[in-house]
Amino acid sequence: MLSFFAPCPRGLEALLSAELASLGALEARVVPGGVLFGGGWGACYRANLWSRLASRILWKLEEFDYKSEQDIYDAAHRIDWPRLFDVRCTLKVAVVGQKSPLKSLGFITLKIKDAICDRFREASGLRPNVERAEPDVRVHAFLGATRAMLYLDTSGEPLFKRGWRVEELAAPLRENLAAGILILAGWTAEQPLLDPMCGGGTFLVEAAAMARKRAPGLKRLFGFEKLRDYDKTLWSRLLKEAAQPLAASAPLEIFGSDADARALSATRRNLAAAGVERWVKLERIDVLERQAPAASGVLIANPPYGERMGSEEELAKMYPLLGDTLKKNFSGWNCFLFTGDLRLPKLIRLEPSRRIPLFNGAIECRLYQFEIVAGSHRRARGGRGEETLSTK
Repeated sequence: MLSFFAPCPRGLEALLSAELASLGALEARVVPGGVLFGGGWGACYRANLWSRLASRILWKLEEFDYKSEQDIYDAAHRIDWPRLFDVRCTLKVAVVGQKSPLKSLGFITLKIKDAICDRFREASGLRPNVERAEPDVRVHAFLGATRAMLYLDTSGEPLFKRGWRVEELAAPLRENLAAGILILAGWTAEQPLLDPMCGGGTFLVEAAAMARKRAPGLKRLFGFEKLRDYDKTLWSRLLKEAAQPLAASAPLEIFGSDADARALSATRRNLAAAGVERWVKLERIDVLERQAPAASGVLIANPPYGERMGSEEELAKMYPLLGDTLKKNFSGWNCFLFTGDLRLPKLIRLEPSRRIPLFNGAIECRLYQFEIVAGSHRRARGGRGEETLSTK
């Protein structure tokens, strides 16, 4: 059985563990920032093809104690790299450290690269070339305080790069984080969904793809296709199964809007590139003038916050108006706002029924749920307080 590690946005680890188990992963175990799991190449390929939440699928090659740069070189040199990939493949090494006693991660990166190239030279007299932008093979190293791990990246480009984003606006939300927020919100294809501040349309694309059971990795290439153990027959079968058209179902009610014409143009292009434009209805309108498109449903939005755009003063003026709009126009709706501005509940003047900690990269964020009740905005049963995913 092979060992793998799937990193993901912090806060989504428990969801990712359940997702990977459904894809055939064995002994999935949550750790901060991701999930450890075991399995064969079938589990690895399915995770790359179908995971909506993982950032990468990393194959663990070596785990060892270390004290010095030489210990890391020796461990990397022990691995039979020529058995894993062809010398003609281009190479990139990435190193991350947490509480490591070694000072220069750049020097560690160089030592690992030297160890790999030395193994190739010893085997054939040749060495792979380094390519930083679009390498064929990516090697990842993680250095803890005393233990280190070496991984081979089976994904290549990060898995949140689904291949549909043809136009980006400022500070786009990563696709796997958007998918996780949709799952945390409990949205299903039977419910109307609205993103009234849709930007480039990430929530809309992910929702439509989830509803139509589209494999996120169906139209992209993967790092495992460059490895010597690549099973083309198995991969072709999995692709064929994933490409089977979904039987007709009830019409989807997915709505998006934005006040910015450029944002709507970007959304249209991205929806079309993902092949889901027929299931999403778009409208140009300011969020503060937006009416509910159905009697009840799920509203999800990623409003601007200081790290992304707008001054704190501008946002302090906008948030109370947004709260008034939700109370006035969205009675009967479950509203979820994802933000890095932890002042939002106070400024919006609504009491959240849930506060779920998440991270957008290094930015600590919250997913706030507001249950809008007719004639009231009482706090929903379940109370206030921080919620961890393990309690979900």
